[in-house]
Amino acid sequence: MSVIECKNVSIRYITGDLKAIGLKEYVMRKLTGRYHVREFWADKNVTFSLEKGDMLGIIGSNGAGKSTLLKAITGIMRPAEGTIRVEGQIAALLELASGFDEDLTLKENTYLRGAMLGYTKAFLDEKYDEIISFAELEEFEEYTFKQLSSGMKSRLAFSIACLVDPDILILDEVLSVGDGAFRKKSRQRMREILSGGVTGILVSHSIEQIREMCNKVLWLDHGHQIAFSEDVSAVCDAYEQFLRTKKIPKEWIKGERK
Repeated sequence: MSVIECKNVSIRYITGDLKAIGLKEYVMRKLTGRYHVREFWADKNVTFSLEKGDMLGIIGSNGAGKSTLLKAITGIMRPAEGTIRVEGQIAALLELASGFDEDLTLKENTYLRGAMLGYTKAFLDEKYDEIISFAELEEFEEYTFKQLSSGMKSRLAFSIACLVDPDILILDEVLSVGDGAFRKKSRQRMREILSGGVTGILVSHSIEQIREMCNKVLWLDHGHQIAFSEDVSAVCDAYEQFLRTKKIPKEWIKGERK
């Protein structure tokens, strides 16, 4: 049985100007036919399935629908069409820098963020030194969060989040934080988590990461599924050609290559 199964998933945003114009003006425009709602499909007819231990890489340019799809899989959003079935507990590392208080210290923020992720105080007491050491921030414990660089903030967030022990791990551009040495350490930590049979999804602009870590790949372009395949190398080659030429190779235009 699949751990994650998406069938013909389409996700829609509906935009309008109700909040900007107020209720009274909204009513007047509705009565006069001058109120317009716009519809935008972030993803359209996306289909794939993952088994236990699979690592899926999702590739695509900005605006391809990658992050929106992840939000639907985690339950933050609901698809307008199609179905998503998920078996198991999900840990999603989507927006690393969210959930911190700029005026609290690094140490206080560690406990705050950990509590938001469901960790107990006893667990955080036990793991605190490990978190700070992994993030390489031992000298900054009493700094306020706003005094840290963006790289330091991301390293701390990643270090806290990677304590999880989920059935499904979803990573959205989180293996690109820090310098080269920290990114290497981050990838190794993810490999350790995944080696325990965890099913993973990785969104990354680094094709090298996708090639190195994933056994399946999903290519999205403007919300449309170009390919879902176990031939990671072939899809990555085609995507790199697309990045150079700005044209999808003809044999991939109608979905999976024959």
